Amino acid sequence: MRRIQSVLITALLLSTAAHAETPRDFLTRFEKEAGATASVERGGRFFASKQGSDWSCTSCHTERPTQPGRHVKTDKPIQPLAPAANAVRFTDTGKVDKWFGRNCNDVLSRVCTAQEKADVLAWLMAQK
Repeated sequence: MRRIQSVLITALLLSTAAHAETPRDFLTRFEKEAGATASVERGGRFFASKQGSDWSCTSCHTERPTQPGRHVKTDKPIQPLAPAANAVRFTDTGKVDKWFGRNCNDVLSRVCTAQEKADVLAWLMAQK
């Protein structure tokens, strides 16, 4: 009986860990954290606007996030950011949190607010 319980618990943990989130899941999370609905228009303006360090999101991700970009300093290639062009974008909590953290710091010299994340993600999800 103990062996069966152990197998069932392991299977449950593995299936939960293997569950990929969706961009919609992240949008819902950010909207909940912000306490407000995301704005596609505000997200597009934020994405294109130069911020604290004279960078914008477009500095690396281009004005068309359905296309590949290049890091402005390292020149490393960056896969498309928009979920419609890159199915793995916004499907992994660790990566989403890591890259929002790094990119917000690079562009804003601070952490993005939940509202900023929600707005940008809503805009990215609208890109086809």
